[in-house]
Amino acid sequence: MANLKEIRNRITSVGSTMQITSAMKMVSAAKLKRAQDAVTQMRPYAGKLKEILENLSATLDLSENAYSEQREVKNVLLVGITSNRGLCGGFNNNIIKRVGVLIHEDYKDANVQVLSIGKKIRDVYKRTEFNYSNDKIEQMEDVYADLRFDVVAQLAEEIIQQFHNNSFDKIVLVYNRFINAASQSIESEQFLPIVPTANEGENAGDYLFEPSKMEIVEDLIPKSLKLQLFKAIRDSFAAEHGARMTAMHKATDNANELQKSLKLSYNKARQAAITNEILEIVGGAEALNG
Repeated sequence: MANLKEIRNRITSVGSTMQITSAMKMVSAAKLKRAQDAVTQMRPYAGKLKEILENLSATLDLSENAYSEQREVKNVLLVGITSNRGLCGGFNNNIIKRVGVLIHEDYKDANVQVLSIGKKIRDVYKRTEFNYSNDKIEQMEDVYADLRFDVVAQLAEEIIQQFHNNSFDKIVLVYNRFINAASQSIESEQFLPIVPTANEGENAGDYLFEPSKMEIVEDLIPKSLKLQLFKAIRDSFAAEHGARMTAMHKATDNANELQKSLKLSYNKARQAAITNEILEIVGGAEALNG
């Protein structure tokens, strides 16, 4: 009977876990809808603005556009974007692995530092030589606590300033790009310097500047860079909920299968216990008759 009690406890435990994973799946599904709508509505504007920015950069010289200054890559900043919470499959580990590959392979000859956005990657790098932080970044609130453009813009301004100060020669965003609820793609996107588009054809660089080229550069480029970072974080945020919803769906299915298996084992053990009791009763009765 102790064995039956143990199986009953496991069935109860698995049932409780299944309720939790099912509830988490529904919560992530609700959050995913809002996050997906936000990023899909934002992508066309961000993509077109980035295209204009790259085309515009091709028409400017270095004195007009310091954002495209190409230097020898000695110092690299990797901006790793993960979530604050787990239970979302390989979502966070994929970014952490990609950042590790960039550090030890792609930029192994450079001085690399990692700016962590999200608790999961921060926990990995905060005690290592690669961790990057300063007083301004430390004072900034968690972007996921209130995911708004003006909050991310402050962080983007600090990153841009570090490039202008020659603290870093190259800045790369590493994040999960949302595709659908079941899949994400890992992106390593160059943030700075801006890579001008190699335009060809009659319309290459055909722009009329109003009010003036310099005013547009000074306003448009920083705005576009801030939007690029905001889009990357929005993409990661939507991908996180998709990954968590998928992971919790699989966990719920696995818990359901495990519960069925445990119930079958329980019924077999119960039948075996009843059979043993019947045999004991029959054996005792035959002994008395003998």
